[in-house]
Amino acid sequence: MAKGLQGFSWTMLLLFCAIQELGSWAMHTAVESPGLGQPGDPALLAGGRVKRGWVWNQFFVVEEYTGTEPLYVGKIHSDSDEGDGSIKYTISGEGAGTIFLIDEITGDIHATERLDREQKTFYTLRAQARDRQTDQLLEPESEFIIKVQDINDSEPRFLEGPYIGSVAELSPIGTSVMQVMASDADDPTYGSSARVVYSVLEGEQHFTVDSKTGVIRTAVADLDRETQDRYEVVIRATDMAGQLGGLSGSTTVTIVVTDVNDNPPRFPQKMYQFSIVETAPVGTAIGRVKAEDSDVGENTDMTYQVKDEEGVEMFKVTTDSNTQEAVITVQKPLDYESKKVHTVVVEALNKFVDPRFVDLGTFRDQTIVRVSVLDVDEPPEFRPPSNLMEVQEDAHVGSIVGVVTALDPDTANHPVRYAIDRSTDAERIFDIDAKTGAIVTGKVLDRETAGWHNITVLAMEADNHSQVSRASLRIRILDVNDNPPELATPYEAAVCEDAKPGQLIQTISVVDRDEPQSGHRFYFTLAPEATNNHHFSLLDIQDNTAAVHTQRVGFNRQEQDVYLLPILVVDSGPPALSSTGTLTIRVCGCDSNGAIQSCNSTAYVVSATLSPGALIALLVCVLILVVLVLLILTLKRHHKSHLTSEDDEDMRDNVIKYNDEGGGEQDTEAYDMSALRSLYDFSEIKSGDGGGGPGEGGPGRNPASELHALPQWVQSPDLDFSVFRDYICRKVEQADEDLSVPPYDSFQTYAFEGSDSPVPSLSSINTWSSGSEQDFSYLRGWGPRFRQLAALYAGRRGEEDSEES
Repeated sequence: MAKGLQGFSWTMLLLFCAIQELGSWAMHTAVESPGLGQPGDPALLAGGRVKRGWVWNQFFVVEEYTGTEPLYVGKIHSDSDEGDGSIKYTISGEGAGTIFLIDEITGDIHATERLDREQKTFYTLRAQARDRQTDQLLEPESEFIIKVQDINDSEPRFLEGPYIGSVAELSPIGTSVMQVMASDADDPTYGSSARVVYSVLEGEQHFTVDSKTGVIRTAVADLDRETQDRYEVVIRATDMAGQLGGLSGSTTVTIVVTDVNDNPPRFPQKMYQFSIVETAPVGTAIGRVKAEDSDVGENTDMTYQVKDEEGVEMFKVTTDSNTQEAVITVQKPLDYESKKVHTVVVEALNKFVDPRFVDLGTFRDQTIVRVSVLDVDEPPEFRPPSNLMEVQEDAHVGSIVGVVTALDPDTANHPVRYAIDRSTDAERIFDIDAKTGAIVTGKVLDRETAGWHNITVLAMEADNHSQVSRASLRIRILDVNDNPPELATPYEAAVCEDAKPGQLIQTISVVDRDEPQSGHRFYFTLAPEATNNHHFSLLDIQDNTAAVHTQRVGFNRQEQDVYLLPILVVDSGPPALSSTGTLTIRVCGCDSNGAIQSCNSTAYVVSATLSPGALIALLVCVLILVVLVLLILTLKRHHKSHLTSEDDEDMRDNVIKYNDEGGGEQDTEAYDMSALRSLYDFSEIKSGDGGGGPGEGGPGRNPASELHALPQWVQSPDLDFSVFRDYICRKVEQADEDLSVPPYDSFQTYAFEGSDSPVPSLSSINTWSSGSEQDFSYLRGWGPRFRQLAALYAGRRGEEDSEES
């Protein structure tokens, strides 16, 4: 069928070209070259008539020629050609010699290759006519164009695919979805090859397309996303305006049906059942229910609410925004004994309702939730919950303060036992009857010591003490009048010697530790022993205070300088209690203005300011005291730094100096050897010739005598080590008792090895014994640095030899 259509097209085109060519020959149109008509050209004739030169037809060539012979394009001809073959025709330009060939004698042009208008629409060439013998131009070179004539060889194509569109469900008929466009590479100016029309190949039941514009529209009004959420529509584009023989192309358009809120929520079940223990605290989640919605996105957002009054009071429903579930929680405490099953009506409704679909029905649904309460063993409950009791402070031990009552809320109604949490009543001021719950006093009460007591009462099942309830109980101690009133302070007053009768001396008040409900009321009188007093009078002011006035003219402090006035104070009871306080009145000397100057014991008034001279003198005294203290401290510090220990118990100071290496042979003051001599020269200590006499220990001792005083470590049979043992023991005791000093006894440990040591001493000091065979004379040859050492060792050895000789 396609080949038949193509052959028909070729036939029509060839026929059209033949008719056009015949008409051109009949008209014998002359075409001037661009070069003709120039000034001075011989072709110009008299009268301005232009001589005709080139003669040819308007050239066209059909694209996609599939014949076996070269396709004839046209013929060029010169008026000067007489047909004798003396003129040679040539062409140059685009495709000359390759695509287009010319017969040099006849001027016929043929196309040797298959042309494609979609690649190139025309070719520009130049024609020449030359004399075959002389090769001279007979005509000026002329330019001509060969146009490639279009045929319908390109089908329409959809270049912007794939196409995806969308339309809301339930849209009315004719709603625009999207537009598709196809392009045709054929020549739109020639024929109908590029005129495209659109049609629907698949999906025409639901969608249509505009044949000219390619706009796709809905064909039905009942598109339902929940039934089918996408459609594949095939659109075809046909050229030749849809006529027979036109080419076509197609594309697939995906149309997505978007959601609208046209479906109400629906509960999958009409009843749900949950259970929860009665001790569940408020806020505990019981369960979740969810209403299904066929819509998607925000159209499925919904809210839940409780519709019945009982459910609103006991339960609360919230919406989980992530899962769109209804979460049912406890809003009030549950009680199995009161009600075992609760029925709750839960309603679900869409959050966003589209008013266009209100007529489809109500967008809400309801379900019933049955909540079963499970029984558990609960602790006793206090009834009534009153937590305040009162008791008089004078109540006897064992008096009943009050009774607490607790009942087992369970069906079994187990007996209850009571106790007091002793952490709240450590002093055991109260006790409780374990069976009846009666609270009694355990000790004598005193409101003035503690007016309130806060205790915790425990109630537990008799056979299960793990089920415990606690109740806080506040016990108020009621006041009774058990404390007499007392003077507020130990009052002391002063009266001038020249005082007049009726003069106010002192206003007194009292305190009472009791707190009667009607308030305090005190009465003041003079004590019975002061009723015959003629010096002072007491006036009760009726406001719980009293005033003391003078009753005579003048006082003489030489006769009596102090008066003691006993005052009796009585409270209002009941019972009325009283106490006697004493007011001390001193007779003082006053100035003319009545200001007290002095009394016999001490001056009553002291000047509050000092004169500048007295202040300076006081500062000078303080400064002198400070200087003296600093001077004493400095002298003590200086004395301690230069103090040398002469006692055998202060050898620790010498140990520190002994650790100093000194400054060489010239440093003879670094260490005082007398301390060691006094400790270790046992022969001198034990000798009876008074080894410590003035002749030996004085300042005039020569070095040789000092050498003899060095320690002798040979243990003589008559040597007594008890001195060392006592000394070491005393130092150890002192070190153990004094925790603030370093362990100075380390020196004593190394200074004395003991009498029965199996290992001889490793110290070189042992070589000073008379039994040593060592010779230290070589130390004199070691130089100046060892001169002192040579004097100590080698010099002592020489003296021993001289003594033996």
